[in-house]
Amino acid sequence: MIPRPKVLLFSTLYPSSVRPGHGSFVATRLQQLLTTGAVEAKVVAPVPWFPLRHTRFGEYARIARTPAHESVDGIETWHPRYLLPPRIGMSVAPLALALGAAGTLRQLMARGFDFDVIDAHYYYPDGVAAALLARHFDKPLVITARGSDINLIAGHALPRRMMRWAARRADTSIAVSAALAGAMRAHEIVSEHLEVLRNGVDLDRFQCLPQAAARLRLGWPEAPTLISVGNLLESKGHRLAVEALTALPGFRLCVVGSGPDDETLKSLARRLGVAERVAFCGRIAQQEMSSHYSAADILVLPSLREGAPNVVLEALACGTPVVATAVGGIPEFVSDPIAGQLMADRTVEQLVGAVQALWGRGVDRAAVRSHAGCFGWSDATRGQLEVFSRLAAAHAGRRAARPTSDDGTAPGTQT
Repeated sequence: MIPRPKVLLFSTLYPSSVRPGHGSFVATRLQQLLTTGAVEAKVVAPVPWFPLRHTRFGEYARIARTPAHESVDGIETWHPRYLLPPRIGMSVAPLALALGAAGTLRQLMARGFDFDVIDAHYYYPDGVAAALLARHFDKPLVITARGSDINLIAGHALPRRMMRWAARRADTSIAVSAALAGAMRAHEIVSEHLEVLRNGVDLDRFQCLPQAAARLRLGWPEAPTLISVGNLLESKGHRLAVEALTALPGFRLCVVGSGPDDETLKSLARRLGVAERVAFCGRIAQQEMSSHYSAADILVLPSLREGAPNVVLEALACGTPVVATAVGGIPEFVSDPIAGQLMADRTVEQLVGAVQALWGRGVDRAAVRSHAGCFGWSDATRGQLEVFSRLAAAHAGRRAARPTSDDGTAPGTQT
């Protein structure tokens, strides 16, 4: 085992100064790993190239303003550009990502960060691109599957074939839930080693605050309140939460998030006559979410698909039980009735019934918080350390065993 393996995290899902909430779950896992002091890490988080930065171009211009190099929460982070052509973009994205990032990896190695392992997140296109880079630079590779990469993208033939190739190239694959690992096996996206390392929750950041004080701080009235958190997309089920209010008199709903369905959801609330009971709060920084979870009574998550949603763990850590569709890793988190109620079907009727059943039997916020205590980061962090240390040591042993050429380099080494 070599001391302090050098880990290169590679993913397009990573925060930046212009998108601080983007891929926060990936950043959190790395931050928890670094608190051990047992590894060194740097981040390469590519962003698509766009030529214009004027605000009229919306999200594309915002991404274009991403700095090429910055420190994100004290971690050195590079954002190389890659070209994503219209129409065929998703088909060539792995190659575009690899080509765009290769120069940055080469520079890092030349400057002394000769990383021992590539830690890639999201199987397509990121994991496939990382497999190309790992092959080119002769580095061990770990790919973490996150959810829709397997549950959605792997349903398409070409990406699935590329993911299968990347899985064979990877030394280890990681799934963030047992359900996701099962889906990977079903799609034959399996490496020699497949580990299940569930997401954790920062139990210090997400606290169970007194509900009355949290509501007073936010200016919320004293009324039963649901909270729905996530990108405003149809797959997240915010529409079902708004519609459910018509059968839940007296309940309020707080919608946290931003996205393309924002105006559609507001229009729906007005049309159904529940607009005065719905608060659209927009995107909220993670450090502010404890107040929102604590002020609410129930988190509702009627998702179409999920991997291992952090919002469930965050709510539970704040003492707020969950009503959610029984998809992905959610049943692994909501494994006790004290933690909430699962829906077999993704319908308004099921959502209303689940909320009524949970509300009717009462909520023990202290017990919910206690349940969340089982889902700290220690297991995932320990698992990562074992994987990275094993791969780094094995790779160092292989390099030491190689014959060298006259110039002192191993035959076939990329320069």
